[in-house]
Amino acid sequence: MKDYMNEETQVDYGPLAGLIGVWEGDKGMDIAPEPDGIEENPYYETITYEACGELTNANKQIVAGIYYRQTVRRKSDNNIFHDQIGYWMWDAKEKTIMNGFVIPRAVSVLAGNIYEANPDEAGNIIIEVTAKLNDKNWGIIQSPFMQNNALTTAFEQKIIIGKNKLSYSETTMLDIYGKPFEHTDDNSLSLK
Repeated sequence: MKDYMNEETQVDYGPLAGLIGVWEGDKGMDIAPEPDGIEENPYYETITYEACGELTNANKQIVAGIYYRQTVRRKSDNNIFHDQIGYWMWDAKEKTIMNGFVIPRAVSVLAGNIYEANPDEAGNIIIEVTAKLNDKNWGIIQSPFMQNNALTTAFEQKIIIGKNKLSYSETTMLDIYGKPFEHTDDNSLSLK
């Protein structure tokens, strides 16, 4: 297995180590719901991942944390339409990856998964996490307004980390405008 230790801090960030840095990408596509169909938004973004070190929970669990901020702008008007902050966490003992994040639409997600070392043909690291509404482990919390008007019922994300390259795809299942909708986002980014 690859050595994921950060040489400067001696913190084991596991498969998340390759995230640390500033990433930029301009090939994003957001497929969002509209009352009468869908909206396609080409976008560009910056994601900054900063190492936080180790954290101890209840004197038993040690997790390595990475803080991040993702700022996404529409290509059509340069306006920010998605701003997300959160933490990626790695529990080396349990081989568990967690992504806790908040978006300023009054929605919070704690997604996670057991990490299976499953590099692709090129040796890239593949990370996958999921969350579902009312799941006892990996859940979603949202305001009463969002529950009644744009309910998030599930979230899944796949990230592929390679040498100075990162790509992701994610699907947020919504119950909006009286029907279910798969809200998708994907992009390819380069290390700045």
